[in-house]
Amino acid sequence: NPFDPNGRFIIVPDKALDRIFTFRIDAENGKLIAGPSVETRESSGPRHVVFHPDKPYAYVVNELDSTVTTYRHDAKQGELMPLQILPTLPATFTANNRASEIVITPSGRFVYASNRGHDSIAIFAVDPITGMLASVCWESTEGKGPRFFALDPIGMFMYAANENSDTIVTFRVNPETGKLSPTGQIIRTGSPVCIVFSSGGL
Repeated sequence: NPFDPNGRFIIVPDKALDRIFTFRIDAENGKLIAGPSVETRESSGPRHVVFHPDKPYAYVVNELDSTVTTYRHDAKQGELMPLQILPTLPATFTANNRASEIVITPSGRFVYASNRGHDSIAIFAVDPITGMLASVCWESTEGKGPRFFALDPIGMFMYAANENSDTIVTFRVNPETGKLSPTGQIIRTGSPVCIVFSSGGL
């Protein structure tokens, strides 16, 4: 979701420019007004952003260097201030990888990021005071190339879309630890790359 929680700004990660742009929404005139931007590490490739549901923090997954950056979010100006960068990969993984999607639970307690190459979901715990992340563990997506994944509207289940193995794999989310457990449900479909839930919920 490129909108900030108050719907006043659109946040645009630009992978090619290694920068995240902010635009204020001028609803009265139907325009976007350029605001502050923040530079990321060279060749990090910021891809997607999520916001904490009730605290002033945002999290960006960086595709090219397989990291997640924590930002403090100024709701009045739309500015993002970097606080922390963590890898989405275990230190022992030395092969090629591209991070892809990022999601935060409705509770705001856990952040997830997907890895294409390691073929996993990285699980992070959110510090309730500082908003910063701590690595919990990694869960295999039981497929190849998880370009996308999504939580159901209440955060009970996760669905990993393995683009290169043509499967959507279902996981149960532990609300206390953030860990994922495969349910055994595997949906076979051609190159899944996006999952959307209706606004009506479950």
